[in-house]
Amino acid sequence: MKKHSARVAPLSACNSPVLTLTKVEGEERSRENVVGAADAQAAAAAGTEGGSSRRRPHCCIRVTAVQVRKALWGIAMVVCVCSSWAGSTQLAKLTFRKFDAPFTLTWFATTWNGLFFPLYYIGHMCKSPERQTPKQRFRECCRFFGDDGLTPKVFFTKVAPFGLLWILTNYLYLQALRKINTTDVSALFCCNKAFVFLLSWIVLRDRFMGVRIVAAILAIAGIVMMTYADGFHSHSVIGITLVVASASMSALYKVLFKMVLGSAKFGEAALFLSIVGSANFVFLSFVPVILYFTHVEYISSAADIPWAYLCGVAGLLFAFNILLNFGIAITYPTLISLGIVLSVPVNALVDFYTCDIDFNMVRLIAVFIICLGFLMLLLPEDWDQCIIQLITKLRKREEPAEVNGEACAGTGLNWRSRGRMSMTTFAH
Repeated sequence: MKKHSARVAPLSACNSPVLTLTKVEGEERSRENVVGAADAQAAAAAGTEGGSSRRRPHCCIRVTAVQVRKALWGIAMVVCVCSSWAGSTQLAKLTFRKFDAPFTLTWFATTWNGLFFPLYYIGHMCKSPERQTPKQRFRECCRFFGDDGLTPKVFFTKVAPFGLLWILTNYLYLQALRKINTTDVSALFCCNKAFVFLLSWIVLRDRFMGVRIVAAILAIAGIVMMTYADGFHSHSVIGITLVVASASMSALYKVLFKMVLGSAKFGEAALFLSIVGSANFVFLSFVPVILYFTHVEYISSAADIPWAYLCGVAGLLFAFNILLNFGIAITYPTLISLGIVLSVPVNALVDFYTCDIDFNMVRLIAVFIICLGFLMLLLPEDWDQCIIQLITKLRKREEPAEVNGEACAGTGLNWRSRGRMSMTTFAH
């Protein structure tokens, strides 16, 4: 049976209370390899056939068109990710004014994850030439858990722990929203990327990178400054502690997923998320009932439940997770992560006009250095080599062209060489 080559791994940048499970890697890489191989063959053919002046620009323009299209998709993804994440955070804050029940909201939003696999199967039927029944597709995706598939032992050892981490992360995040403003919560949750790096470096023995250590230090400094911004009041300290604990649970979730389960294909990731959502509905439905009867999360009547707010939060978080998990198929992962950090200034703008928040200098610096640390963690592993190559190319352009005896011929050759270098730089 034919398998898809796209695989997904735990997403290193996630800024949502509903954690993103995975990040798609293989499909993008395979598509780029195919395009790159085809372009290389076209360029080689153009060179061997006498340096046709028409084929070289055509190749460069074609590569540029692919990258521009992908970048445009990326811009759309940035807007959608930022809107869904900031919108869910703001709407959750409004929900607590009418229905102060963070665990019930967490349970309700997580239950929506059960829709992942059905939606994936619909997309699979539309795109794949192979027509598999839902049962066949389910069995194939269950191979992700081992040769025996999804057994009770596998469920309680490899699925249930991640479901509990998911619930803890979301619940702590929503509890933090009840204590402090959305700007501080969204900014502090960005620290989870630094925690992922530190845990991966310690537990998974990932490559040491000085720039990421600096980013982690900036994240920790931002947490301290954020606490100092409100004068170490108990209410603020509790809220900051909750959101940092949520970011830590998020980082632990991602690192353990990579260590225990590794990477997953599209269908396997969708199945895993659906199992988490379904298990949440089956095994944790009694918790909101207990909280209701103990008046911990109480509401006088069912008519007073703001269903529009609850469905809005759950829907936005569900859309956010779809974008983060499967958006990599159409654009660059860095652009998706950029949408997460851009939600911080969006939340700050909303808070400025809707809440009585004091944007003092300490708070602004804390938010800035946390976001800076997040952006530094997005740098690729060979970022220093890329900068060196870029500086080298810029220096070569500034060097004066050597003038030979044949002035006209020399000028034409130099112009073509510079033109090719410019196109190549733009394409890459």
